[in-house]
Amino acid sequence: MMDFPLTLRSMLERGEKLFPKKEIVSRTPSGIHRYTYADYGRRARRLSSALQSLGVKSGDRVATFAWNNHRHLEAYFAVPCMGAVLHTVNIRLSPEHISYIINHAGDKVVLVDEDLVPLLENVKDQLDTVTAYIVMSDKEELPPTSLSPVYSYEDLLQQGDPGFAYPENLDENSPMGMCYTSATTGNPKGVVYSHRGIFLHSLCIGLTDTLGLSERDSCLPVVPMFHANAWGLPFGAVWYGTKLVLPGPGPTPDVLLGLIEQEKVTLAAGVPTVWLGLLKSMEAGEHDTSSLRAVVCGGSAAPRDMIKTFETKYNIPFLHAYGMTETAPVALVSRLKSYQEEWDADARLDAQAKQGLLAPGLEMKVVGEKGEVRWDGQEMGELLLRGPWIADSYYNDDRSQATFSDGWLHTGDVATVDEEGFVKLVDRMKDLIKSGGEWISSVDLENAIMAHPAVFEASVIGVPHPKWQERPVACVVLKEGSEVSEQELRDFLADKFAKWWIPDRVVFMDKIPKTSVGKFLKRAMREMLKDTFA
Repeated sequence: MMDFPLTLRSMLERGEKLFPKKEIVSRTPSGIHRYTYADYGRRARRLSSALQSLGVKSGDRVATFAWNNHRHLEAYFAVPCMGAVLHTVNIRLSPEHISYIINHAGDKVVLVDEDLVPLLENVKDQLDTVTAYIVMSDKEELPPTSLSPVYSYEDLLQQGDPGFAYPENLDENSPMGMCYTSATTGNPKGVVYSHRGIFLHSLCIGLTDTLGLSERDSCLPVVPMFHANAWGLPFGAVWYGTKLVLPGPGPTPDVLLGLIEQEKVTLAAGVPTVWLGLLKSMEAGEHDTSSLRAVVCGGSAAPRDMIKTFETKYNIPFLHAYGMTETAPVALVSRLKSYQEEWDADARLDAQAKQGLLAPGLEMKVVGEKGEVRWDGQEMGELLLRGPWIADSYYNDDRSQATFSDGWLHTGDVATVDEEGFVKLVDRMKDLIKSGGEWISSVDLENAIMAHPAVFEASVIGVPHPKWQERPVACVVLKEGSEVSEQELRDFLADKFAKWWIPDRVVFMDKIPKTSVGKFLKRAMREMLKDTFA
């Protein structure tokens, strides 16, 4: 068979040629912007031409500092197809981490949304490798800025060549993109993606038994395009000719519900905090969500009760998925098998609340203290993964050895596998609570607490204890206008867990600290509550 390179060029060309009439909808500060895939292809090529005129060569890093919008999407293909490397920078990181990753990646050019310019101005004096800034804006004039040298994105595109020809000899194993982990401890770690890896990952998310992304979809990636490639959805959507709906800067639940209704969104993707916020707005008013064939949830475990509410109250199928920056990211999807659909409601929900089945193309094992665990849904071990879109090291980082060994990615996630092969994450290894020599899953406790009708969010941490080594403490945010006591919540858990699992304390908070990608920041909570039992 032909030795045909698996690169993003053929993916872009398919979208341009076969789906020139399909639409990309982008929410910007000026309103809703619409154009077609034919327009998109011309503008992507203009951008590649403009970057070349600024001295960007094959292998150079080009950073984006942007929301989910059409200009950011143009960079998703314009940069890799010319042989350069797309580095999507997390806008929610601390200034110290932003300057660290731009310097560590060696970014040459930075594309930045106009409203985010002040964040870059704060760190510009610490940036060692950047030779140009390009401001992406709906306005004709550049904003006043201390960034230098600075260019207007739209002006550069006007000068670019809409017929710019991409090289056909790109190596499929060459880097096309970079993302950095959100770093709960230490500096963020860089993951480099190859053309081949993203090509195969994009094929995977089009499979019926994973996300089933197709030309017929109207796809709303709420997950940021700077967070693990928005779970690969922009790449797959351009390839398949999927209508894309990009929610733009700081989308609120009401904004998202408006886009779902107006653009007849069929598939939306986001972390659990997104869906909790959406449910809150759905319960407060009338919204037409009938177009949705599924919402995809990843990033952290989804509460069982939230899944049930989406499916039973609003008739919206809920797809639980799992991945990491290191896995490009889709690795597991909780799609029920055909015969599981015939199970009773509780059994189906139990399966859907797990992270699910391994994606085709990947391999896994779950390893405990005595080797690979039994597939009994009980025995716990660390989840290990390998496959063509799994990273094999961190970029220029001596922490690689601790995560990648023997040809496997050691995820740091503790899991069980049931008889059907469904993986359930029990906890992060660092978040498991060891009390009196026994393990307690913070994730199971969190999901149970969030099933209480008065609770909006809950996070459980292990706190040092003089007798038991650690004891669980629950941090809880209540729904607006709701009341419940600490003892009532403990009583609510009493028939669900062994007595020694029940949190010794429930701490009510206005807001639970979160990471830049919406996960609970347990390190901060442990520091806040470390003296609870002193």
